[in-house]
Amino acid sequence: MARIAGVDLPRNKRGVVGLTYIYGIGPSLAKEILAKIDVSEHTKVQDWTDDNIKQIATMLQNDYQVEGELRTEVQTNIKRLMDIGCVRGVRHRKGLPVRGQRTQTNARTRKGKRKTVANKKKATK
Repeated sequence: MARIAGVDLPRNKRGVVGLTYIYGIGPSLAKEILAKIDVSEHTKVQDWTDDNIKQIATMLQNDYQVEGELRTEVQTNIKRLMDIGCVRGVRHRKGLPVRGQRTQTNARTRKGKRKTVANKKKATK
């Protein structure tokens, strides 16, 4: 099993798809990485040689930010926005959508499960 950047890549998938299991690598970056080391996109992960795996691992370590390092940077950026109190930071703090989406009807993913608020009861005479 190929283990790169602390992630076990699925053996029976194509190389391009297998690399996307690493946080910070999408389809286009996976194609670029495989092109740099001269491995076909259609070659399955189980067919990679040990040399290919080492080349990919060293390339990711030297040239790209992936996994823990990238997650840390993203969290630091969000914390910075919250600390300076900008609009994006306040939206993060309140758990609302950050990029201008509507919130009256949608946004359930960010806001969470609905919390029903009951009406105030009328006083009886």
